[in-house]
This record gives sequence, C-alpha cells and structure tokens, in this order.
Amino acid sequence: MLTHTVPSLGRHVSAIGLGTWQLGADWGTVDEEEAFAVLDAAVESGVTLFDTADVYGDGRSEQRIGRFLATRPGHGVLVATKMGRRLPQEPESYTPENLRAWVDRSRRNLGVDTLDLVQLHCPPTAVLTDDATYEALEELVADGSIAAYGVSVETCDQALAAITHPGVGSVQIILNPFRLKPLEEVVPRAQQAGVGILARVPLASGLLSGRYDASTTFAANDHRTYNRHGEAFDQGETFSGVPYDVGLAAVADLAEALPDGVSLPAATLAWIASRPGVSAAIPGARTAAQSASNASALELLSDSGASAGFDVEAFDGVIRRVYDARLREFIHPRW
Repeated sequence: MLTHTVPSLGRHVSAIGLGTWQLGADWGTVDEEEAFAVLDAAVESGVTLFDTADVYGDGRSEQRIGRFLATRPGHGVLVATKMGRRLPQEPESYTPENLRAWVDRSRRNLGVDTLDLVQLHCPPTAVLTDDATYEALEELVADGSIAAYGVSVETCDQALAAITHPGVGSVQIILNPFRLKPLEEVVPRAQQAGVGILARVPLASGLLSGRYDASTTFAANDHRTYNRHGEAFDQGETFSGVPYDVGLAAVADLAEALPDGVSLPAATLAWIASRPGVSAAIPGARTAAQSASNASALELLSDSGASAGFDVEAFDGVIRRVYDARLREFIHPRW
C-alpha cells in the first residue's frame, strides 16, 4: 500500500483510506457483520486511515470502529473523526464546553483515551475564522483528549481560512474529477504549510463508479434520494453537487478514455492518490469486496498499471477537458 506522510500530524497514512459514513446511516442499511467485514477487508488491504463522525448513525459508525479495532491490538490505524453537527449549525454552538462534550462522547464511542484526529465537521465560516475556535482545540490537545485537529469543509475559501491557523493538521475537502478547484487553490497552500489533505467524496457518492444510469433509484433513507438538491444539507455532499444527468454524461466521457480492463473507480482513486499534496482519498464501501477493490486501485500506479495501458497523467488531461466542457459551470462558482 502506498503511504504518504502528513508532516503536521507526524504520521504516515495509506494513500487510500476508508470513509465510514455508510457504516452508520444515510446509505441504506448496513448491519454489524457487514460493517466488520468492510473494516476487516480494508485493514487486510493495508488501509491505515478510517474516517468517521459522531453523527454517522448518531455514533453507530464510531462505535462499530471502536469495537472492531479493540479486537486488533497494534492495528496501526489512524482514526479521524468529526464533530460539530450535533447542534444547529450556528457559530454559537461551537463553545469550548460543547467541543469538549463532543470529544468526550467520541472517546467513549471509540473506546480510547485520546482521539487521533478530530475535525470540525463543515462548520459555518465564522467558526473557521475565529481564533477562539482554535484556542479551544489547543486546550483539548494540551490535556490529551485529542492528539491533533483539522477541519472538514465545503468550500475552498473555508479551507484557505483554516490553513492560516498553525495548529491545523489536516483539511478534508471534496476532491474528485468533478471537483478540481481544490487542486488549483487549496492543495498548493496546504503543501506549503505542511497540512494534510484528505480527499472526501472521491467517487462523487458512487456516481464515478460507473454503475448508475438514468433509471437507477436509491433507498428512501439514502441521501442520494433525499438530498439531490440540498434539501437536508449542502448539495455538494450528494454527487459532488453535479446535476445527475450531467454527471452521467461526464462519467461516460471519462470511462470511454480508459483502456479495456481499467475501471473508472480504480482510475479515479489512483489519480487522486497520485496528485502531489494529497495525503489520502477516503472512499466509502458498503461491502468487503468494495473495500478491497478501492484499496487495490493503487496497483494502477505500479508496473501492472502501465502494462494495462493506464497512464495517470494522460487520464489527468482527460479529466481536465471533461471538467471544462461539462462541469466547471456548475462547480467552480459555488465551491
């Protein structure tokens, strides 16, 4: 497994991690046995980064990760969780008392004394620009409740605001072939500051899997049904904010450019992992097979990828052309 160093965290992480929103809620039902199979397949594939949040299934995702890792002493997995969405998304919610309460709850859920990495979970911009926010987080580092902190953001402007604070260890932002703006504006600044970049929603809520078409439907409790237009939270979290039909057309263009035998999701994950300054992509998985398949995408960056006819820089050129032709107008002005 290819690993990247995150200077600000003092840790190495696998270039492909595992996002675990789907192990909690909002992606249909995943039972505990299935969740453990997903986690096990990831670890067996060399994944050393799990990303979760305290609101994924109201703590279910954290609890499942905690129970799983308790069975694997010396696992070496960095668990990044997120906090801040248990109350209304208003600056007044982000008090030192609430931050501590959220951290303590996640420590209990995960069964640890110190959280590896805590990220503010897409808070209002005013929270990200307030020095008091970072002072409160520094207090949690000082008392050993957390080892490091970062932010998860919706927009490039929010990411850039957070990077100016020296204690920020990582920025989690949507980055995939539908979202190129972070590569232009955020990643270079993060590299200069030694801040890690976690590429979330790397497969655009599964749209870049290439498995969907105009007739595909999703469960009623799946955000790809109920948040198509941002009805429940930021629209960019669902299909990266791209209209579904536009996304399908872009997917067809990208898939057509790949050699036979190279899948679009594997090519996408390999491309993200190969971008300078990106620490890890964190795709989700609902099955063990998906989990292992995501991790194996890095094989495309080895000699086996070249023998299959995959050229990651040529694919980068295709991505940029498709983005300019089909996606830029929907994405660049908003996020």
